[in-house]
Amino acid sequence: MKPKILLVHDHYAHFGGEDAVFGAEKELLTARGHQISEYVEDNRRIEGMNQLVLASQTIWSGRTTAGVREIIRSEHPDVVHCHNTFPLISPSIYWVCKEESVPVVQTLHNYRIMCPAGPFVRQTGLCEECMGKPFAWPGIVHGCYHDSRGTTAVIATMLAVHRALGTWRNRVTVYIALSEFARGKFLEGGLPEEKIVVSPNFVAPDPGMREGQGNYALYVGRIAPEKGVRTLLKAWERMKIPIPLRILGDGPLRVELEAETLRNRLTNVSFKGRLARQEVLAATKGARFVVLPSECYENFPVVVAEAFACGVPVVGSALGSVAELVGDGPTGLQFKPEDPDDLAGKVQWAWEHPKEMEVFGLNARAEYEAKYTADCKYGSLMKIYERAIREGKQPDKHTV
Repeated sequence: MKPKILLVHDHYAHFGGEDAVFGAEKELLTARGHQISEYVEDNRRIEGMNQLVLASQTIWSGRTTAGVREIIRSEHPDVVHCHNTFPLISPSIYWVCKEESVPVVQTLHNYRIMCPAGPFVRQTGLCEECMGKPFAWPGIVHGCYHDSRGTTAVIATMLAVHRALGTWRNRVTVYIALSEFARGKFLEGGLPEEKIVVSPNFVAPDPGMREGQGNYALYVGRIAPEKGVRTLLKAWERMKIPIPLRILGDGPLRVELEAETLRNRLTNVSFKGRLARQEVLAATKGARFVVLPSECYENFPVVVAEAFACGVPVVGSALGSVAELVGDGPTGLQFKPEDPDDLAGKVQWAWEHPKEMEVFGLNARAEYEAKYTADCKYGSLMKIYERAIREGKQPDKHTV
C-alpha cells in the first residue's frame, strides 16, 4: 500500500521557490498514485488582519490545530509532510499530529528556526548573531524581518516558546535538509543529528539537453540585496569584452539597478522581468552559462538543478550550498562572494573557453540525471516516509 500523505503549506503572498517545490512534489506524488490531502493557508490573507490576532496565530494557531485534526480523523493519512508553516499555520501543527499519532516530515526550506529573517542576512550582509541563542534578541534590535522590530519580536517569541517546549526536537519525526551545507547549519542550530536527512530539490518534467553553446550569460532569481545582483552588475562594468547578460526576475532592487545600468551605458545587459517557467527553461537553454552571485546561504537554489537539467554550466559564488552544488571545475566555476573583480575574471574565462564550458555542461547534465530527476526525488521521499512511519510508532527518545 502506498502511504497516504497530508501535505501542509502556507503559500507566500508573492509566489516563490518554496511554493513551486510544494506544487512540484504534490504533482509527483499524485502522478505516482498516492492519496493526497492538503491543509493550506495563503499569506495574502494577512493583509487587513488584526496584528494581535496574527501575532497570537504565529505562535500557536487554534485554527490550525482544529483544521488539521479534522483532516487527520477523516482522511487517516500515514504521514503529514509540512513545507512552510509561517506565519498562519504555526508550529502547533506538530503538536496535533503527535496527539493523533501521525508522524511528521518537515522540509527545511529556509533557516527561520535559527534566524527570524530566514536567510542569515541583514542590511550589512551575512549574520549569524541569533544562532544558538535561546531568544533571538539581536534580530529584534536590527529589525531583521521586513525592517520591523515589532514583527521580528513576534517571530523571536515564537522561536523561543517552541524551543522551550521542545517542539523542534520532539514533535517532528524527520527533517529534510536540501543540501549537506544546510544540514550542517541545522546541526549547529541544535536539531538532532539523527533526525535530519538530505534530499535535494528536483526538476520535472525533464526539459532535455540544450543544443549549441549559447550566446549570452543568464541570471535567474530575485533582484534583492542578498542575491548579489549589484555585484553582478559591477562585474559587468569591469568586463574587457561586451558579454551579453540577461537578467530574469523581479524584486525590490530591480528599478534601482535597471536605472543604474542605463546610467552606466551597459547596453549588453537586459532586464526581462519575471517569466513563466517554460520561458525560463527556454532562456536557460539559450545561455552559455548561468551566473549565481548569491551573497547569502542559499539552501538549494532550483535554478542550479534547472541549469544542470538543460546541460548548462553555472558560474557561482563559493558560498553555502552553491559552493557544494557547483564545485569548481566539473560543472562550472566558482568565484569569491561579493568580489566583482574575481567574478569578472571567471565570467570572461568562461566566455572565451566555450569548449571547456561545453564539457562542464555535459557534466552538469550527468549530475542532473544522477541526483535531480523525478525518479531520484520520488525514491528519496519514499525512504523518508517509510522511515517516518516506522519511527512514528516508537516513543521519542528526546526530552524537552
